[in-house]
Amino acid sequence: MNIQVLGSGCTNCKRLYELTKEIVKELNLDAKVDYVTDVSKIVEMGIMQSPVLAVNGKPVMVGFVPNKEKIKDLIIKEMN
Repeated sequence: MNIQVLGSGCTNCKRLYELTKEIVKELNLDAKVDYVTDVSKIVEMGIMQSPVLAVNGKPVMVGFVPNKEKIKDLIIKEMN
């Protein structure tokens, strides 16, 4: 499983990245969490907002930082 947090490097993007890393550790997932600050990668996905949470190349959350439970739910949903 490949998980990416894409953003400009702002506080919200960094927070989403840290929360996502915590969740991957809590769930004991065999997944790498990448933090991508290249805005062109976000645009390539057809998205004009950040932060973006992507699982296996698919954007699952755009434009805000949800609570940990919501992030966990989004990751688990993409595992099935």
